[in-house]
Amino acid sequence: MGGNIQKGVNETRVMEFILLGFPGSPYLQMFIFTLFLFMYLLTVLGNMSIIILVITQRRLHSPMYFFLCNLSFLEIWYTTVIIPKTLGIIMGSSRSISLAGCNLQMYLIFAFGCTEYFLLAVMAYDRYLAICFPLHYSTIMDISFSGKLAVASWLCGFLVICVPAIMISRLSFCGANVINHFLCNIDSWIILSCTDTYAIELAAFIISIFVILGSCLITLLSYIYIISTILQMASAKGQQKAFSTCSSHLAVVVIWYGSTIFLFVKPSKRTSLEITKVVTILNTIVTPVLNPFIYTLRNKEVKEAVKGLLHRE
Repeated sequence: MGGNIQKGVNETRVMEFILLGFPGSPYLQMFIFTLFLFMYLLTVLGNMSIIILVITQRRLHSPMYFFLCNLSFLEIWYTTVIIPKTLGIIMGSSRSISLAGCNLQMYLIFAFGCTEYFLLAVMAYDRYLAICFPLHYSTIMDISFSGKLAVASWLCGFLVICVPAIMISRLSFCGANVINHFLCNIDSWIILSCTDTYAIELAAFIISIFVILGSCLITLLSYIYIISTILQMASAKGQQKAFSTCSSHLAVVVIWYGSTIFLFVKPSKRTSLEITKVVTILNTIVTPVLNPFIYTLRNKEVKEAVKGLLHRE
């Protein structure tokens, strides 16, 4: 009986974890800190600029840019959940994180990630309606419907990850408390658990398949119909104009799916944690900072709105 009591104590005594961050010399640490800080500020300023631009410019008051505002708002919070804590880890001033804090960070990271998948699928559907059914677009995609799609994306993103989050909160940690990552990722965290994690891995894998393949199917079908419709247009100018309205979104989709499919769809936690860490940087830091530039450099309407705003000032 004494052994069982001791075992119970051991299973519940780890309530705080240490995030390793990035190994290397102080010079490398300072370089990574400066790079991450610069990219974080660029992400926040870039996405805030898009939100302000869409709100202030009447020519951008359309469902397409309403969804873009949602995406920019999401990117700001997605990076805020990760980078400030990562900067503290790199400087060595905030390497520890509580069990509850780790679970919360993991939940928010995956919730924002799932929401982005749904938003990108909704944006693809919006482009499908605009290009394939231009005469009925304003009737179908009105303010009410676009608002419902945005709310549904956020709700689904935050609800779908609840099951693995609750399951993880019930894990016991009774040994090592060092997480080989710069954030509380499922793979690098649950590997420390002294209880069986198969059910959690399976649940996370199934949800990842559902979210990624479900949103990917909507996006893929939308673009198949979009490309088919564009190719049937008689005017080359019409084709160019139609493609320009969705090229920015397509570029974001390719970058996002390319960087996250590895992170979400993995059958085992034994996949190299170092590879996961590298891909996570691309997913959580590089992708959000690229989105504002993609939409401003590749979108004619946004560029014209920026020029109009600067000219007026």
